[in-house]
Amino acid sequence: MMRDVTDFKNYRDVLVEAVVTLARKHPEIVWLDADVSSCIGSAAFQKEFPQRFFNCGIAEANMVAAAAGMASAGLTPFIHSFACFASRRAYDQLFISCGYTHQSVHVIGSDPGIVAQYNGGTHMPFEDIALFRQIPGFVIVEPSDATSLYELTQQVYENGTSSYIRTPRKGISFRYKASDSIELGKAVTLKEGDDVTIVATGVLMVDGALEAASILEKKGIRATVIDNHTIRPFDGKTIEKAARRTGHVLVCENGRYAGGVGEMVASYLARTCPVKMDFVCVADRYGEVGNLAYLKESFGFTGKDIAEKAEKLLEK
Repeated sequence: MMRDVTDFKNYRDVLVEAVVTLARKHPEIVWLDADVSSCIGSAAFQKEFPQRFFNCGIAEANMVAAAAGMASAGLTPFIHSFACFASRRAYDQLFISCGYTHQSVHVIGSDPGIVAQYNGGTHMPFEDIALFRQIPGFVIVEPSDATSLYELTQQVYENGTSSYIRTPRKGISFRYKASDSIELGKAVTLKEGDDVTIVATGVLMVDGALEAASILEKKGIRATVIDNHTIRPFDGKTIEKAARRTGHVLVCENGRYAGGVGEMVASYLARTCPVKMDFVCVADRYGEVGNLAYLKESFGFTGKDIAEKAEKLLEK
């Protein structure tokens, strides 16, 4: 039985509560923030564990290096910054100081992709998943609702290796109930159909995929929708099973194809079950400023866009 988190108002509070709950049981857990504590709400951790909270300033590379040093001394750091800075800016330290040395550091990258909205193109990492996929051993998760965010945050700690948690800060949704089962490395089939498989990762894309499935159903097209919440370890078997049944796979991600979820799924199916495929992802472009509704239209991420792409895939 998972914890009921329906009393929370946004994703960031769910995330911090998950870490605080762990920290109450495990005194080695510390939190490092890159001067964006007010954005993620980590003051709640600082209030309860003032001696275990460190504001490293706007110096993400130094923060990661400090976290790696703490991990080598027996601590388990959770570190946070906006996803663009938690990936691109600190990458060498992540690769060498954390990955190469096999330290256990949990990286929280908030507001990935177009979720950055008014922070604009400089703050929109479309390549963060690709970067973390290049670090051997890093677990990578992108939960699709508050319940799975809480549960997977707990599970990445229990897994014992370094991890990257990709999540929005604002808003809230409850796709799963406390009685449901969420398992690290095990994709969830949310809807079953025999015509097309839609593999989606993250809040934005799973919402869009389910909306697309409803649109398609009105046209007599039945879609399987899979919540691929864990990028590594990758649950290829669940996707392969659906691909064999439908013969068409559409992968949806709030990021770039190169090195991302779409390329990962395509590579796997090319070896195990070649099928007709297409991708909803960021094209060869940078981000831009705007609200989420505008950005979804601009990048082709709406449920209508996903449904249209699925129909074109079926025509091939």
